[in-house]
Amino acid sequence: MNVELPFAPVDTIIRRNAGDLRVSADASKELATRIQEHGSELAIDAAERATEDGRKTLMAADFGVEQVVDKDDLELPVAPVDRIARLEIDDRYRVSMDARVALADILEDYADNVAAAAAILARHADRRTITDDDIKTYFSLFE
Repeated sequence: MNVELPFAPVDTIIRRNAGDLRVSADASKELATRIQEHGSELAIDAAERATEDGRKTLMAADFGVEQVVDKDDLELPVAPVDRIARLEIDDRYRVSMDARVALADILEDYADNVAAAAAILARHADRRTITDDDIKTYFSLFE
Protein backbone atom coordinates (compact mmCIF):
# COMPACT_ATOMS: atom_id res chain seq x y z
CA MET A 1 0.00 0.00 0.00
CA ASN A 2 1.38 3.34 -1.06
CA VAL A 3 1.16 5.99 1.65
CA GLU A 4 -0.88 8.93 0.38
CA LEU A 5 -0.49 11.10 3.46
CA PRO A 6 2.56 13.39 3.62
CA PHE A 7 4.71 12.79 6.68
CA ALA A 8 5.16 16.49 7.59
CA PRO A 9 1.67 17.09 9.01
CA VAL A 10 1.81 13.74 10.83
CA ASP A 11 5.17 14.74 12.30
CA THR A 12 3.60 18.02 13.45
CA ILE A 13 0.78 16.14 15.18
CA ILE A 14 3.25 13.88 16.98
CA ARG A 15 5.39 16.84 18.01
CA ARG A 16 2.45 18.72 19.51
CA ASN A 17 1.92 15.71 21.77
CA ALA A 18 5.61 15.00 22.39
CA GLY A 19 6.50 17.84 24.71
CA ASP A 20 10.29 17.86 25.00
CA LEU A 21 10.73 14.52 23.20
CA ARG A 22 12.20 14.19 19.73
CA VAL A 23 10.34 12.38 16.94
CA SER A 24 11.97 9.90 14.60
CA ALA A 25 11.12 9.94 10.91
CA ASP A 26 10.14 6.29 11.22
CA ALA A 27 7.53 7.21 13.84
CA SER A 28 5.94 9.70 11.46
CA LYS A 29 5.98 7.16 8.65
CA GLU A 30 4.44 4.45 10.85
CA LEU A 31 1.68 6.73 12.10
CA ALA A 32 0.95 8.00 8.57
CA THR A 33 0.51 4.40 7.44
CA ARG A 34 -1.80 3.63 10.37
CA ILE A 35 -3.83 6.79 9.73
CA GLN A 36 -4.23 5.78 6.10
CA GLU A 37 -5.37 2.26 6.98
CA HIS A 38 -7.87 3.59 9.52
CA GLY A 39 -9.19 6.23 7.11
CA SER A 40 -9.66 3.65 4.39
CA GLU A 41 -11.64 1.41 6.77
CA LEU A 42 -13.81 4.35 7.84
CA ALA A 43 -14.50 5.18 4.18
CA ILE A 44 -15.61 1.61 3.47
CA ASP A 45 -18.10 1.84 6.35
CA ALA A 46 -19.27 5.27 5.15
CA ALA A 47 -19.77 3.92 1.62
CA GLU A 48 -21.93 1.13 3.02
CA ARG A 49 -24.08 3.70 4.86
CA ALA A 50 -24.41 5.80 1.70
CA THR A 51 -25.42 2.72 -0.29
CA GLU A 52 -28.06 1.84 2.31
CA ASP A 53 -29.48 5.35 1.81
CA GLY A 54 -29.38 4.95 -1.98
CA ARG A 55 -26.59 7.51 -2.46
CA LYS A 56 -23.29 7.41 -4.28
CA THR A 57 -21.91 10.46 -2.52
CA LEU A 58 -20.33 10.10 0.91
CA MET A 59 -21.49 12.79 3.30
CA ALA A 60 -20.12 13.89 6.68
CA ALA A 61 -23.02 12.11 8.39
CA ASP A 62 -21.81 8.83 6.88
CA PHE A 63 -18.72 9.25 9.08
CA GLY A 64 -20.90 9.98 12.12
CA VAL A 65 -20.15 13.71 12.05
CA GLU A 66 -22.93 16.25 12.52
CA GLN A 67 -20.86 19.43 12.89
CA VAL A 68 -18.03 19.86 10.38
CA VAL A 69 -15.02 21.89 11.52
CA ASP A 70 -13.29 24.49 9.38
CA LYS A 71 -10.68 22.75 7.24
CA ASP A 72 -8.21 25.54 8.02
CA ASP A 73 -8.25 24.42 11.66
CA LEU A 74 -6.86 21.01 10.73
CA GLU A 75 -3.26 19.93 10.40
CA LEU A 76 -4.01 17.08 8.00
CA PRO A 77 -4.48 18.31 4.42
CA VAL A 78 -7.82 17.50 2.80
CA ALA A 79 -6.53 16.39 -0.63
CA PRO A 80 -4.53 13.39 0.65
CA VAL A 81 -7.40 12.50 2.98
CA ASP A 82 -9.67 12.44 -0.08
CA ARG A 83 -7.28 9.99 -1.77
CA ILE A 84 -7.23 7.88 1.40
CA ALA A 85 -11.04 7.79 1.40
CA ARG A 86 -11.04 6.51 -2.18
CA LEU A 87 -8.38 3.80 -1.76
CA GLU A 88 -10.71 0.90 -1.01
CA ILE A 89 -14.10 2.11 -2.21
CA ASP A 90 -15.60 1.71 -5.65
CA ASP A 91 -14.90 4.47 -8.19
CA ARG A 92 -18.62 5.09 -8.54
CA TYR A 93 -18.64 6.85 -5.16
CA ARG A 94 -18.00 10.54 -4.74
CA VAL A 95 -16.77 12.13 -1.52
CA SER A 96 -18.30 15.49 -0.63
CA MET A 97 -16.06 18.26 0.67
CA ASP A 98 -17.78 18.11 4.07
CA ALA A 99 -17.07 14.36 4.19
CA ARG A 100 -13.40 14.94 3.38
CA VAL A 101 -13.09 17.54 6.14
CA ALA A 102 -15.00 15.32 8.57
CA LEU A 103 -12.70 12.39 7.81
CA ALA A 104 -9.61 14.59 8.18
CA ASP A 105 -10.91 15.73 11.59
CA ILE A 106 -11.57 12.15 12.70
CA LEU A 107 -8.13 11.04 11.54
CA GLU A 108 -6.43 13.97 13.23
CA ASP A 109 -8.11 13.11 16.54
CA TYR A 110 -7.04 9.50 16.01
CA ALA A 111 -3.45 10.61 15.36
CA ASP A 112 -3.46 12.86 18.44
CA ASN A 113 -4.55 9.95 20.63
CA VAL A 114 -1.88 7.64 19.24
CA ALA A 115 0.82 10.31 19.45
CA ALA A 116 -0.02 11.12 23.07
CA ALA A 117 0.17 7.43 23.98
CA ALA A 118 3.42 7.00 22.05
CA ALA A 119 4.94 9.88 24.03
CA ILE A 120 3.97 8.13 27.27
CA LEU A 121 5.53 4.89 26.03
CA ALA A 122 8.78 6.64 25.06
CA ARG A 123 9.00 8.31 28.46
CA HIS A 124 8.25 5.01 30.18
CA ALA A 125 11.12 3.43 28.24
CA ASP A 126 13.29 6.33 29.46
CA ARG A 127 14.00 7.51 25.92
CA ARG A 128 14.15 11.04 24.58
CA THR A 129 12.80 10.09 21.15
CA ILE A 130 9.43 8.75 20.02
CA THR A 131 10.10 5.90 17.60
CA ASP A 132 8.06 3.70 15.31
CA ASP A 133 8.26 1.03 18.02
CA ASP A 134 6.20 3.28 20.31
CA ILE A 135 3.52 3.57 17.62
CA LYS A 136 3.60 -0.20 16.99
CA THR A 137 3.47 -0.93 20.73
CA TYR A 138 0.40 1.27 21.10
CA PHE A 139 -1.43 -0.76 18.46
CA SER A 140 -0.18 -4.11 19.77
CA LEU A 141 -1.85 -3.33 23.08
CA PHE A 142 -5.24 -3.35 21.34
CA GLU A 143 -4.85 -6.29 18.97
